[in-house]
Amino acid sequence: MGKTIDLTEGNIFKSLIKLAMPIIGTSFVQMAYSLTDMIWVGRLSSDAVAAVGTAGFFTWLASAVILIARVGAEVGVAQATGRKDRNEAQAYIRHSIQLIVCLASVYALLLILFRKPLIGFYRLGASVEEQATSYLLIVSLGMVFFAVNPIFTAIFNGVGDSTSPFKVNAVGLVLNIILDPILIFGLGPIPRLETAGAAVATVIAQLTATLVFVFQAEKRTDLFAGLQLLKKPNSVYLKRIVKLGLPVAVQSAFFTTIAMVIARIISQWGPLPIAVQKVGSQIESISWMTAGGFQTAMSAFVGQNYGAKKWDRVVKGYFAGIGIVSIVGIFATFLLIFGARLLFAIFIPEAEAISHGIVYLRILGLSQLGMCVEIVTAGAFIGHGRSFPPSIVSIVFNLLRIPGALILSSFVGLEGVWWAISLSSIFKGSVLVIWHIHYLRTNPELAGWRQQAEMIS
Repeated sequence: MGKTIDLTEGNIFKSLIKLAMPIIGTSFVQMAYSLTDMIWVGRLSSDAVAAVGTAGFFTWLASAVILIARVGAEVGVAQATGRKDRNEAQAYIRHSIQLIVCLASVYALLLILFRKPLIGFYRLGASVEEQATSYLLIVSLGMVFFAVNPIFTAIFNGVGDSTSPFKVNAVGLVLNIILDPILIFGLGPIPRLETAGAAVATVIAQLTATLVFVFQAEKRTDLFAGLQLLKKPNSVYLKRIVKLGLPVAVQSAFFTTIAMVIARIISQWGPLPIAVQKVGSQIESISWMTAGGFQTAMSAFVGQNYGAKKWDRVVKGYFAGIGIVSIVGIFATFLLIFGARLLFAIFIPEAEAISHGIVYLRILGLSQLGMCVEIVTAGAFIGHGRSFPPSIVSIVFNLLRIPGALILSSFVGLEGVWWAISLSSIFKGSVLVIWHIHYLRTNPELAGWRQQAEMIS
């Protein structure tokens, strides 16, 4: 279905672009699930958006669980591919799938059992909480499908085939786009389900994507033949996968948990600002999803060349990626600052919401460059098998958002929360780039390229 790219040969810039574009497409497809829900749910009310947004924090937290297996699969498969070791690549594939099915099942069960107190934490009122609880229950029932699709995506990306996951995820998106208005507003004998309908549409779409992935896996005998998924896992590979993925997963979990605390701070101004942040973050995701595509491409690129011991391509690839995402970040800044009103009005037509949304997008627009370079630099670290540096930088500065939001909001109100988020992103990007350049200068394996790194920096 897709063509595998050998990232250890050929033009670096073209290889990164060729690998990254379908990944970016896949990221936008995954983002579009939420955007589609928001566009249609926004036609119900801002309360409905707040309900879906609140429940969405817990599916967002699921992404942290997924990263444990996803990063391990992507890096393990990429480095094994660079070494031309098919058996090891298959071992990473089998163990990552086994791991994610177990983790997703446990997480889903916890959400189902504790959904009411989890939603009640935000104190948004009975009506909003009832909608959010219903949405969370339905999405939790399909959590395994939501979790396994990124693992298949990571496996294909690791071997340099980013086109297949793009096409498969696009199938799910098209189905979601079709089902959303039908299930939310009803059609003929199909009842009006409102926010619950958005959840049902998402689960059906994710299930369909999983079935298509399985169909594609059966064709890729070089990767999936003889995996023996029911065989007892080898603790050695599980430990390797967890070691690679856990720091990034902890980072993501902290990020989401901190976002939940920030949302609790925001809720003192009512449900409308929560809806504004949810929609605003979806709009902002245009830039971080694009940068995320290059992060995955960078991780696979560095991983394969690290496995092949082609250190010159490792260094050149990183700086090529930084150059590309810097353009993305600058463009996103102009888009969010000058197109704020037009972008936000697409999702919630209420005048008060648009007014708040414009302020949010303009403040967050200032941090887009810092955010983009941080994301790609994290991908470079992960490709080396060093996921600790980006994790610790992210955790520290995201944690500082809480006191920052409390302090700044005491002076300038709700806008202080937005400034705390934006400033932390700028600092994260600056610190992580400096750390990575230092790593390139001091890594013995990259000794021959220290001078080049110093000249560029």
